[in-house]
Amino acid sequence: MSISLLLSLCLGWAAAQDLCMSSQFRAPGDYILGGLFSFTVLTNATIRTQPDIYRCDRLYAAGLVWALGMKFAVEEINNSSELLPGIQLGYDIYDTCMEPVVALQPSLLFITKNDTGSIGVLCNYTDYQTQVTAIIGPHNSELCMVTAKLFGFFLIPQVSYGATTEAMNNEELYPSFFRTVPSDKSQLEAMIHVLLTFKWNWIATIGSDDDYGREGISLLSYMVTSHSICIGYEGLIPADMSDPDVPKKMQRVIHAINETQVNVIVVFSNDRPVRALFKECFQLEFGKKVWLATEAWVMSDVVTNLKDIRAIGTVIGFIIKGKKVPRFNTYVANLLEMTQQESFCRASKEQADKLGSSILGPQCPLCDFISRRNLTAVLDHRQTFAVYTAVYSVAHALHKVLRCQGKMCRKRSVKPWELLEAMKIVQFDIGDRTFQFDQYRSMNTGYEVIGWGWREARLEFVTLGDFHGSLSMNKSLVQFHTEDQKAPLSSCLTTCSEGQIRRVKGFHLCCYDCIDCEPGTYRNSQEDLTCTTCPEDQWSPKHSTRCYDRSEKYFFWLEPLAVALLGLLLLAFGLTSLAGVLFWRNLHTPAVQAAGGAMSLLALLGLALLCASTVLYVGRPGPTICKMQQPTFALCLNLCFATILVKALQIVLWHDFADSRKNVIHTLARRRPWAIVATSFLLESSFCFWYIYGHPPTVFKNYKLLPTQVLVCCQIQSWVAFIAIHGFNSLLAFVSFLCTFMVQTSAKKYNVARGVAFAMITYFITLIAFIPTYATVGQEHQPATQMGGILLCTLGLLVTFYLPNCYIIWFKPDWNTADRFLDYTKEGLQEKESQD
Repeated sequence: MSISLLLSLCLGWAAAQDLCMSSQFRAPGDYILGGLFSFTVLTNATIRTQPDIYRCDRLYAAGLVWALGMKFAVEEINNSSELLPGIQLGYDIYDTCMEPVVALQPSLLFITKNDTGSIGVLCNYTDYQTQVTAIIGPHNSELCMVTAKLFGFFLIPQVSYGATTEAMNNEELYPSFFRTVPSDKSQLEAMIHVLLTFKWNWIATIGSDDDYGREGISLLSYMVTSHSICIGYEGLIPADMSDPDVPKKMQRVIHAINETQVNVIVVFSNDRPVRALFKECFQLEFGKKVWLATEAWVMSDVVTNLKDIRAIGTVIGFIIKGKKVPRFNTYVANLLEMTQQESFCRASKEQADKLGSSILGPQCPLCDFISRRNLTAVLDHRQTFAVYTAVYSVAHALHKVLRCQGKMCRKRSVKPWELLEAMKIVQFDIGDRTFQFDQYRSMNTGYEVIGWGWREARLEFVTLGDFHGSLSMNKSLVQFHTEDQKAPLSSCLTTCSEGQIRRVKGFHLCCYDCIDCEPGTYRNSQEDLTCTTCPEDQWSPKHSTRCYDRSEKYFFWLEPLAVALLGLLLLAFGLTSLAGVLFWRNLHTPAVQAAGGAMSLLALLGLALLCASTVLYVGRPGPTICKMQQPTFALCLNLCFATILVKALQIVLWHDFADSRKNVIHTLARRRPWAIVATSFLLESSFCFWYIYGHPPTVFKNYKLLPTQVLVCCQIQSWVAFIAIHGFNSLLAFVSFLCTFMVQTSAKKYNVARGVAFAMITYFITLIAFIPTYATVGQEHQPATQMGGILLCTLGLLVTFYLPNCYIIWFKPDWNTADRFLDYTKEGLQEKESQD
């Protein structure tokens, strides 16, 4: 009673007079302990554009009390001659502002080389002495996941008094991390026991959108499956309060929870996201619910200080089981009184300066203006004992390293990694309880179950029971928000809409999820537990109760691409026809004779038919169409290539083999060129006959390619036959190219050989471009690809071989003379022989 009165008097005086509390968090010593505590929080977060400092503008009273708990524990150890006789522990405590960026600043300071402000870059850090020997804090999991990897690199022991995430159990990622609290798994086990006690099996879970929240609801979702508890909704709320869309995202979560009609909500989050969520609940007049709270926010004044917080409903939470730190309240009361004395403040500043100038400035400027209301509600916070235990764990490990015996310790330089090894095996007593770290470097002290109670509109925390492997709870102490003061029901009954099936959630039968039938499936009746697959010739949209007939898909005449290709067809056909008419009217002129004479008319006829054959690729393919497509293309192209081959043979015999002994090739090229054309055409016809009757292509309906249509296309049965009919033409083109590409002609003569060579090059370029394009485009676009390839091949042959001759005939008639063109016919050969 006297302590409470003294504290109230001190706090009342502190409200009217500034203190020097900001000077109380640094003290010199033989071994320095770093401290990371949240003195303040950031209420108006903005996006950083420069790497400057954060201005945290709101005092966080709980964090200040925890920091004072560390200060008290260190001073208590220093004043004792039993644990570390002859040793003075120092401390250097900094504000984290609950922001990872802010927490990194003192963390970097802690790893600087002792007595310097710089970080050494070395290959081996075994002999590296950091500013601090160990670190206490920070409180929440998000900050620990940022700092623990940094400290883990230097193997500096870090003991958190509040980080509970399961991820910190990973010793490979966090080799020097310890905590004096249990992991989230223990807390979730306690939650499940509470749910089972009240027979709540239909719940919603909400987590903050960070590692702590996501891991928490994920682990809870996994754990409840073996207890027949259904999660009606899982959602994430923003953890970053600077996000301008926070209200909208909160509202979406609230509306989603309303739709599930759950009465129990588990919130796995830090305090600031919960505060934002509750504010939106008040604005939307969200009905009262039962909220299961984690230790991260259940006693936080950030949440409890909200206006009309009672309207939120019933809150049952869990805090780490601990006890009051002996003599701590008296210590705080005395400290508040002394920080008003000028002599004490001057001495405190002088003591802090012995540790060196603080690069980051005053540790907690706002602490100089604390009032009675700041500390009264949080002074007995259970987390203070976790801080107290953390400091004592480091002290006992240091006791082992220094080999303290009796009244003496062997004072020496202690590297952080040396202390780390002792931390793993340390075991110590505080009062009547024994503490040690388990295999995951945690202390499973159990949980205390508390509820929010109200006395004369004032919030108080009521102890409902405890959990340490099993739950012991007095249900009558819970102040439920219902009219009859009884626990509300929270069970589910799911009715699925049309096109949905019921699927058991997890491995239990308490509730169902409504699952939309995917495209291609439908729900046949309300009793169906699986969606029925549509027949092959039918389709269905998502969320369907019936199937629909597929429409046929092929290359339609009125498609834009088809119209464009037909326009290209007309252009190619028109040019071919004009060239044919022009050649026929000037058949006996040197230009036409140089192009092949009468055989060139056959070649142009073949190209015209080749253009016309492209219409076989437009429209619905049938059995006859599929059989005609490739042979028509191959035979028409063969007529052109056979005549060009004759001309190529005549050219090569004229230039390179005029003096050689006459053989069959000389005779055929000179006197029987038509025999070469006929033989080539017959060979190609035999390949086409084999293709059509030996392995005829068929009409194929592809139901898998398109979601709502069936693709009707031609399917080749024998790729060997396909390669044979087109490979023979490619062989003719290759031979023609070999015969002409090295032929030199007088500058005064028209170079027919060059025209042949370029025509064949154009064909091969088209072929090379066509093959990968055809292989990569979708099957529905392959007819258009083939059509485009044929037309480009036709235009290429016209432009490179036939149209130059047309240009001479029509626009340069004075060039159409025997002087301009070499005659590679029989007479020409004989003339060359007579010249020789």
